[in-house]
Amino acid sequence: MMHCQTWWLVVLLAVVSTPGLVRGDEGMWLFNDLPLKHLKTQHDFEPTDAWAEHLRLSAVRFNSGGSGSFVSSDGLVLTNHHVASDTLYKLSTPERNILEEGFLARRYEDELAAPDLELNQLVAIEDVTERVQAAVTEEMATEEAAKARRAVISTIEKESLDATGLRSDVVTLYGGATYHLYRYKKYTDVRLVWAPETKAAFFGGDADNFEYPRYCMDATLMRVYEDGKPAQLDHFLRWSETPVDKEDLVFVAGNPGRTQRIFTVDALKYLRDDRLPYVLDYLRRKEIMLQQYGLEGTEQKRRARDELFGIQNARKAYTGMLAGLQDPATIAAKRGREDRLLAAVRGDESLKQYADAWQQISEIQRQKAELLGQMTGFQSRLYEIAETLVLMTAEDTKPNDQRLREYGEAGRESLLQDLLSEAPIYEDLERAKLADELGRFVERRGGDDLLVDQVLAGKGPRQRSGELIAGTQLADVAARQKLVDGGRAAVLNSEDPLIGLALLLEPEYRKLRERREQLEEQERQAYAQITQAVAAIEGTDTYPDATFTLRLAFGTVSGYEEDGQRVRPWTVMSGAFEHAEQHAGQEDFDLPASWLEAQDEIDGDTQLNFVCTADIIGGNSGSPVVNRDGELVGLIFDGNIQSLTSDYLYSDVQARAVSVAAVGIAEAIRVIYDAPELADSLGK
Repeated sequence: MMHCQTWWLVVLLAVVSTPGLVRGDEGMWLFNDLPLKHLKTQHDFEPTDAWAEHLRLSAVRFNSGGSGSFVSSDGLVLTNHHVASDTLYKLSTPERNILEEGFLARRYEDELAAPDLELNQLVAIEDVTERVQAAVTEEMATEEAAKARRAVISTIEKESLDATGLRSDVVTLYGGATYHLYRYKKYTDVRLVWAPETKAAFFGGDADNFEYPRYCMDATLMRVYEDGKPAQLDHFLRWSETPVDKEDLVFVAGNPGRTQRIFTVDALKYLRDDRLPYVLDYLRRKEIMLQQYGLEGTEQKRRARDELFGIQNARKAYTGMLAGLQDPATIAAKRGREDRLLAAVRGDESLKQYADAWQQISEIQRQKAELLGQMTGFQSRLYEIAETLVLMTAEDTKPNDQRLREYGEAGRESLLQDLLSEAPIYEDLERAKLADELGRFVERRGGDDLLVDQVLAGKGPRQRSGELIAGTQLADVAARQKLVDGGRAAVLNSEDPLIGLALLLEPEYRKLRERREQLEEQERQAYAQITQAVAAIEGTDTYPDATFTLRLAFGTVSGYEEDGQRVRPWTVMSGAFEHAEQHAGQEDFDLPASWLEAQDEIDGDTQLNFVCTADIIGGNSGSPVVNRDGELVGLIFDGNIQSLTSDYLYSDVQARAVSVAAVGIAEAIRVIYDAPELADSLGK
């Protein structure tokens, strides 16, 4: 791997050369505002409305985080193994470790129902900007404006739910300059069909994570059901039997998480100096805690596996992001563009009113840094259940438009599905997690803090955690349901110790949340002004920051130069065996027995992984990659190390999106996993 500073400077050279403009194939574009002119000029491609609608309706979002797509008329859904891992973990037992060993259902009746998975298909988009903005006036104080905005958004979502029966979410775009209502069809009966072993899906382990070349089968198939039968779909992706070629134009339809490309220099400095170091310290702490828990035994290692993988993955990603921001050239590049924008704003009488927005954001960052790390809850599944019950029952006593947004009526069905999930909860893991969280609580607030004294109740973190977990009944779904049915009175009268703890912390939670939401409102208003100024100076042919909602990205299949060597754009299946031999003796590079047994039958020249220049970030995992004809050619599962700064800026010099090739998935299912009927059903 090239040293971070070296590759980062290469990225910056590309970025600084054309400040303020969309570069190359940059962009996570709204499906209702595609860059048609750019596609025609740069790629001689003109997507029809039907092409875009079909791709939109073939894409799905996973509520567990990630993307996917419909790939058959009878409800098959393709996503990553690591996106599905939450479900694989919940379906695993000490006797049947599906997450590690894989799974294959040869009949519908063998498919395993996910305990709490929800898939969202975006069926309609409506611009509601005028209505949202009309609810907030210049005369309003920040707190009043935040409440007014939240109220109108809740009202819009509830009206849409009542009128259509569809999940309805108002999405904030362009920093608060635009609001769209997204309506989703929900699929909540989702069943597991096929998953490879972890050794195949995450071949190379942490060492190869965010690297390239790769040799991973990071894919899983699920199926959506309606009325107890496989869903019959009109929109699904045809499966391409042709491998990609150099410079092929490809498209990615997925749900990128959050980007900060609109951020000012001072906002990036807050990330560099405060937010990201804090997050990394938290992740490292949790990584060590889970590793130590896993050393207690084979079953403990299995129980910790999924969460530990997620934390390790995040730790490596955030490390790359921070490395980019710590390079002085990054801030210098952003400063250059910002200075030019401010000079243009101050020099234009019609835009001068926006000049103060940058200073307002600077002051907000200082206040955000002061709030950073002020804990009001604990990362433990059982405590999170308690906190949800306490907050939900309190919010239910208010009119819908005055509730905290996640407790509004529009999202109630999804909230209850998670709250009442039958997924297993392991008492010993909960004790370890809560003890660590209580210890961190003491560290953040100090041992003499009154609230700390009340939370610990005269005991140390480990003893208090053991007492709380032993005394709670919240692992029992029936006990949760009783509290849901009983409402606020049942919660207030509950003798459950975790409910009591959540009630104790509720005032502090609400106080800090209100303060954070006030800062978010101030920041939203300031960025809306900056967006208007940028649009006036640079034009409106651009895209909003990502919001974990459906976007279209595109690029070309292309290798790159690294350390003076040309990196080829794809790998083949025989390369996995060669890679394993090169790393003999390293456990993460051991292929599973199924691959070794089928080695002679596999077509070794079949593409396995490939890279392209499409603009992606976290959340795009599981996104379908399609060609000009809308046929599935790949499955996004990662970015290379050079792409980790894409939260802040895009470059196509070395940054690449990494996919599993569609032809490789089909070959593996057909030959390695001996499921030709399943392979034949893909795309049909």
